[in-house]
Amino acid sequence: MARERGPRLKKCRSVGVILPGLTTKTALDRPYPPGVHGARRRGKQSDYKIRLLEKQKLRWHYGVLEKQFRSYVRRANSMRGPSGVNLVQVLECRLDNIVWRLGLAATIPAARQLVVHRHITVDGRRVDRPSFQVKPGMQVAVFERSKDRSFVQEALERATTRMRPDYLEFDPAKATGRMVALPGAQDLPFPCNTQAIIEFYSQTL
Repeated sequence: MARERGPRLKKCRSVGVILPGLTTKTALDRPYPPGVHGARRRGKQSDYKIRLLEKQKLRWHYGVLEKQFRSYVRRANSMRGPSGVNLVQVLECRLDNIVWRLGLAATIPAARQLVVHRHITVDGRRVDRPSFQVKPGMQVAVFERSKDRSFVQEALERATTRMRPDYLEFDPAKATGRMVALPGAQDLPFPCNTQAIIEFYSQTL
């Protein structure tokens, strides 16, 4: 399965913000771009670079490769309403993101591993596709025979104190969550100019 690799904090430093889906760190020890001259780089960024960094924020946070991300942008453009909001909605509804948001994994890559290894069910059926689109009303749970695993028990203990977005409900006792509404741009866990991302692809899609 193709996925993003490489140093995670280096990516966070490149875009200037902690990407919570990528790392459990809460702050950057070196809040400047990586590289020998990173701390001394100054000057105004071009419009292209601003849009590129906003795109990379979203792509790296959700762990989506470029080809798939472009397809999500096309889909967002074809939906009704603001394309930037639609893009966030499509990405937030990915199953691996929902598992992470429920608190069943520390990061999105860890949530993706849970899904691929068939520890997660949607409406009672095991799903092993991280990109599966969860819809309002669907129930996401830990597979019954996986609940006794030590890593699942540890995740459920952490999930009791986890802050969750308003569009999700979760019952730690049953290891079950449910999407109660569609996510919106306000549900992103970090600042991002989604309109700049749509503009970035406007000339190439």
